[in-house]
Amino acid sequence: MWQLAWWWMLLALPLPWLVRRWSTPDPVDRDAALRVPDLEEFAGLSGAGGTKSGSTGRLLLLWGIWALVVLAAARPQYVGEATALPATGRDLLLAVDLSGSMEEQDFQLNGEWVDRLTATKAVARDFIDRRVGDRIGLILFGRETYLQAPLTFDRQTVQTLLDEAVIGLAGKETAIGDAIGLGIKTLTDAGIDENRRVFIMLTDGANTAGAVDPLKAADLARERSMVIYAIGIGADALMVRSLFGVRQINPSADLDEETLTTIAAGTGGRYFRARNTEEFEQIYALLDELEPAASDETGFRPVNEHFYWPLGAALALSLVWAAAALRRSAREVVLEAADG
Repeated sequence: MWQLAWWWMLLALPLPWLVRRWSTPDPVDRDAALRVPDLEEFAGLSGAGGTKSGSTGRLLLLWGIWALVVLAAARPQYVGEATALPATGRDLLLAVDLSGSMEEQDFQLNGEWVDRLTATKAVARDFIDRRVGDRIGLILFGRETYLQAPLTFDRQTVQTLLDEAVIGLAGKETAIGDAIGLGIKTLTDAGIDENRRVFIMLTDGANTAGAVDPLKAADLARERSMVIYAIGIGADALMVRSLFGVRQINPSADLDEETLTTIAAGTGGRYFRARNTEEFEQIYALLDELEPAASDETGFRPVNEHFYWPLGAALALSLVWAAAALRRSAREVVLEAADG
């Protein structure tokens, strides 16, 4: 809708009329006179009957300029639809396993078999986009653990850094305890106690490296009020070809579900199992329910200023008035020269 921010400026509209009505006009020298031999010739030079209409037109033009200036001073605005503002949300860390076992191609994406990391990136994209109002960070871990993206509201940057991650970047082994420890440090250093601290860990194996025991790290996470959601990645069965024909294997035999369940339950979180992309999507949807993104009930309305339109129109009319005045002055000079 349209509104005037300073509507009281419209009270200045009749100001020129009041000045004209109540101010004392300049005295006119009554002795001054113009003597001409023939009134008909004078009327022909000035344009009979045109003086009054020309004066009225100029007066209306000045009134229009004044009205536009007053309207611009009143600040016309267009108020848009109400938009929800995100309130203080969660500090959310994604920890993604880049160990060698993530190369296993036991996920289908758009009808094609892809490795586990590719499936993780594809499904995580929508989840990250939905986390409006949360600060999101990214940890990549293998044998080593790296904070790839500190906590930020810039979800696009986090997504880009995740897309650029490659298997083996942090080593071929898996340091689950170190990843949790880095998550504790990152969320603690954030320094915002009222935020709910959430740690989502995606792995397909067991703890085979690192200096920190995963269960001890989980105990410390519970003390620091950090909730851990663990997601075990990998199919239960996969048909492969060998010299002896087609046989079924379990590509997730190394997945330590017992430890991951204990870690999650001990911090008030949950353990999930993602055997395919459909289960992956269901897990992220469930996480949205368990850890909903924050929102503001009141919201705000965007306001766009439009004072420059009447101000520009007033400037354009002023140029027209100035051009007309110059034309009149030039005409008077011509007439004076002709009289001389």
